[in-house]
Amino acid sequence: MEQYDAIIIGSGLGGLECGYILARHGMKVCVLERHAQPGGCLQTFQRGNVRFDTGFHYVGGLGEGQPLHRLFRYFGLLDLPWYPLDEAAFDEVVFDGKTYAFANGYERFADTLARHFPARRGELAAYAAFLKHVGEHLFDAFTPGNADSLYTTSLFAQSAYDFLKETTDDPLLRKILSGTSLKMELCAGTLPLYVFAQINSAFIQSAWRLRGGGSQIAERLSQQLRAMGGEVRTRAEATRLTEAGGRLATVEVNGEEQLSARWVISDVHPACTLALADETKLLRNIYRKRIASLPNTFGMFTLHLRLKPGRVPYRNRNVFVHDRLSDGWHDRPEDGTRSVMISYYPPEAGSSCAPALDILSPMSWSEVAPWKDLPSGRRGESYEQLKADRAEACIRLASGQIPGLRDAVEKMYTSSPLSYRSYTNAVEGSAYGIRKDYTRPMYTLLTPRTPIPNLLLTGQNLNLHGILGVSVTSFFTCAEILGREAATGGLELT
Repeated sequence: MEQYDAIIIGSGLGGLECGYILARHGMKVCVLERHAQPGGCLQTFQRGNVRFDTGFHYVGGLGEGQPLHRLFRYFGLLDLPWYPLDEAAFDEVVFDGKTYAFANGYERFADTLARHFPARRGELAAYAAFLKHVGEHLFDAFTPGNADSLYTTSLFAQSAYDFLKETTDDPLLRKILSGTSLKMELCAGTLPLYVFAQINSAFIQSAWRLRGGGSQIAERLSQQLRAMGGEVRTRAEATRLTEAGGRLATVEVNGEEQLSARWVISDVHPACTLALADETKLLRNIYRKRIASLPNTFGMFTLHLRLKPGRVPYRNRNVFVHDRLSDGWHDRPEDGTRSVMISYYPPEAGSSCAPALDILSPMSWSEVAPWKDLPSGRRGESYEQLKADRAEACIRLASGQIPGLRDAVEKMYTSSPLSYRSYTNAVEGSAYGIRKDYTRPMYTLLTPRTPIPNLLLTGQNLNLHGILGVSVTSFFTCAEILGREAATGGLELT
């Protein structure tokens, strides 16, 4: 039986980063991926001459000295083909016929929006200063004595929605400040202030695309892990975890092969992880029920458009278009397509036009649940009609910003939460993992530790989702094995 220091279930960003950290410390690591391609939501797919991203579109905080720059320097990812979005308007919010630019730099961000809200200049400055403060303290949890601060800080126990209401009593300004937040679930009754502030702060610092697709991140991490003696095995599904002597003893692969390891790290949803250990006595029913009862964030409908050459000018920014926005926080995905994010793929050399677009819109699991037990391609006409209706609504909203879009489309492809579940093993096709709840922070924020001594968790379901959040969490997970000081050795924390 093959023996490892650590077996990692799932090759999403968190799994690969944990493998990298442990291999860098000389441990024998094996990453198991059930699909043919590593990467989780970093996976890409090819259609014609265009490579489409499944879940990755842009990152924040990658500028020199910024948090993601420090993390990606550690992981050897800085020399990928990153390029910055338009600093004067990396994002645009379109609402009620007007366009509002989000600029990089905290002061510039506030000054740019103040042109539309001159009487609110002081409130915007205070808002930007608060985000700056939160962003500057991202790595505080790595400081000795603050080991659990990320999970207990008061910002996780405060409402993001209430914070905005307290920051400004201008309802339109609140809508605009919330208008780029398809990168999180804007649930007024649950979203913690820390999640809202940290994610928005990172993008205001700087915003970047990756030419060629997010799979390059997974490919680079896999290459480096293998160079350090680790393994990344695709088409290798963890099908069972068994215990012996009060610890996990073996990981079954593809229903037949048995592997053993001193540590097992799971980068898949905690509910899926526990299902693999269905016979162990180490997990009490109360813990299983707690994990199973945690609600998940909504999913995403994505319309991938391959465009006719020379038809749609490339825009080096993302555009968020809102049809009607009560206040941005009470929208229910099942109410229909009310908001979309338009993400442009960069042009080929010598061209000024985009070869493709992604148009994303929130979608609830309830909309696709009737077909959840049917395989892809065999879900029938009603499911295809649902996707066609959603695609039409997305094009309608986007066409207001891209004249002639319908005629410019060469081919369209769609994905729903069912697609996301199939390719990332996300429960209910959730886009951002388990829903964090500021009213129950200690219940909905999971630590890497589980009741099984040598089983750890990592990834977006624990505390903060996104590239930045998952990268930070990978160090927390590895610190349970290596110790906090050793795990963060080589990472620039200040």
